[in-house]
Amino acid sequence: MDGGAQDNPRSVESVFKDFKGRRAAIIKALTTDVAKFYEQCDPEKENLCLYGFPTGHWEVNLPAEEVPPELPEPALGINFARDGMQEKDWLSLVAVHSDAWLLSVAFYFGARFGYDRAVRKRLFTMINDLPTIFEVVAGTAKKPSKEKSSVSNHTSNKSKSGSKGRGSESKKYSKQAKDEDEDEDGGLEEDEEEHCGACGEIYASESVEFWICCDICEKWFHGKCVKITPARAEHIKQYKCPLCSNKRARA
Repeated sequence: MDGGAQDNPRSVESVFKDFKGRRAAIIKALTTDVAKFYEQCDPEKENLCLYGFPTGHWEVNLPAEEVPPELPEPALGINFARDGMQEKDWLSLVAVHSDAWLLSVAFYFGARFGYDRAVRKRLFTMINDLPTIFEVVAGTAKKPSKEKSSVSNHTSNKSKSGSKGRGSESKKYSKQAKDEDEDEDGGLEEDEEEHCGACGEIYASESVEFWICCDICEKWFHGKCVKITPARAEHIKQYKCPLCSNKRARA
């Protein structure tokens, strides 16, 4: 489990960390790095697989040669369907197969380390608390029912987040300020959660991380996931996330 070990490499926490690292890598390939991923999946090449690694990086490569392989293998030949279907549908298909692969890897470790029924259930619960890769790529991950524009157009309290805050009429402000607005409006429903459009991580109200909202698709992102700093965001009139930028470029 390369790169996924903690103090006890056989613990549930260690397997879950491995799962999250691989998941973040694949989400990156299918969202922020989608143009690069699309280019590497040439239908003229041999059977290719999308690999996510616990270190957070991804690669498109041929399947392992050894039989049986050290770990379960991802879906084979994802490149062959690239030009035969709509790009959005193809990415969603790759996402679904990637979700299945991640589960198979996690439960491979569970079987290998001899997890009993209760421990396997705990592992699955931890995994199931995260949105699937398909939900992130398709944009169906659960999110607040409020219109983003209704939040972003309020002119009060946007500067309350200090150095993390954005302009009063912009969507580019921290989640901390967003929470303050929602508290004044009565708050969100308990089951409404915001996810980063790149890594899929759930926003924690106690977090001090900088977030930014795409003015096109209105999805929220960690600043670090899309390589935007608070200082840089101050000079952006209209922010477009990598996925929206790539779609416009190819169009």
